[in-house]
Amino acid sequence: MTTVGIATGAGRGTGQACASRLADMVDVLLLVDQDEAAVAAYAKDLSSQGRKAVAEPFAGTTADRDDVARLAGRAAELGTLRAVAHAESVGPEGADWRTILQGDFVATALLAEALRPLATAGTAFVYLASVSPLIAHVDPDPAVAAVLDDPLREDFLDRVRDAVGPALEDPAWVYPWATYGVQRLVPAEAVRLGPVGARACSLSPGAIDTPVTRLEMARHASVRELIERTPVGRPGRCEEVAAVAAFLLSDEASFVNGVDIVVDGGLCAAMREE
Repeated sequence: MTTVGIATGAGRGTGQACASRLADMVDVLLLVDQDEAAVAAYAKDLSSQGRKAVAEPFAGTTADRDDVARLAGRAAELGTLRAVAHAESVGPEGADWRTILQGDFVATALLAEALRPLATAGTAFVYLASVSPLIAHVDPDPAVAAVLDDPLREDFLDRVRDAVGPALEDPAWVYPWATYGVQRLVPAEAVRLGPVGARACSLSPGAIDTPVTRLEMARHASVRELIERTPVGRPGRCEEVAAVAAFLLSDEASFVNGVDIVVDGGLCAAMREE
């Protein structure tokens, strides 16, 4: 049996760090990213390291239904789906509210729908979210929650904007809602996967040292303050997030399912104490 792994956002940052961990867990690893040159270069780099997996670049985005269908088809051709680390994302910096909702939440739902038929006993999914919903205290009423529970509906973006209100058009506010949607999706997905013996979890990082985070730190005092309030006294590293993702995707985590795991250096704990 040839085992297949998928790492999205694999051209850089946390997605690439997750791909590095998956390269020793499966036989074939699909590296997904919109940046075709970056992901091709990283596939070549992994291949030169003599890792277990044969790394194959896949140019595309999970925000596009056709790309996701192609990805699922390719995974099915290669073998048995074993592990998926979904780290592709659209941050709040430099994007409008529709792009953020589509790229961070709807894309996750599209990927889950497309790959669910490929899941078998032992298949595991990790979907990256964020601690931002916890910090922003996102807690929708039942009417809004019902809208969030149908992210693949054609008019979803307009419906969720109407339900939440015009404040959703603020990129800094829509990002917590989008990643909350991912956290909310996972328990339902775990239940759907249960009959075949597969699992799904979400993973919510705090402030992680990436070029985007460094840019936000330079522009926004609020981001710098979050890092200062993190008990470990520093931003996290992509490799630290990837290590937790790798555990969740491993057989050692075979009874961890349908939950969100926070990797934030203690930030949420500190904020609860204040």
